[in-house]
Amino acid sequence: MIEIERKFLVNSYAFKKESFKKTRIVQGFLNTHKERTVRVRLKGDKGFLTIKGQSSKDGLARFEWETEISIKDANGLIELCESGVIDKVRYEVQVKNHIFEIDEFLGDNEGLIIAEVELNSKNEGFEMPIWLDKEVTGDIKYYNSQLSQDPFCNWGK
Repeated sequence: MIEIERKFLVNSYAFKKESFKKTRIVQGFLNTHKERTVRVRLKGDKGFLTIKGQSSKDGLARFEWETEISIKDANGLIELCESGVIDKVRYEVQVKNHIFEIDEFLGDNEGLIIAEVELNSKNEGFEMPIWLDKEVTGDIKYYNSQLSQDPFCNWGK
């Protein structure tokens, strides 16, 4: 399946008041090669294994395959992951016909907040809430796989 999404920095905590769902996510990467990543995720009370392909040149689209796995298996696979496990809280906000997923990062990425919106096509329009800031779609440093290796806390150094 091809995933099409746009990614933005967030300039305030106003999204929290609009959120209809909040979920803790812990994830690690078994592979962070630029042509493919293999991710293990604990999302609330569920586990997932995800494979993502290389992004298109504009950063808007890439192959994504995901399957649910047991919490026991997810915890076991997290132990095998590369260093730099990602810890974050995901908020979901409905804005007209779209759901924005806003990740407030914890740990070594604390202070970073990123919003994503999935689209049906690259040219699909959507309403931009006031808390969206600079678009970072396609900027690899904001990919979770990169944040696991070069966390936000190191960027000012």
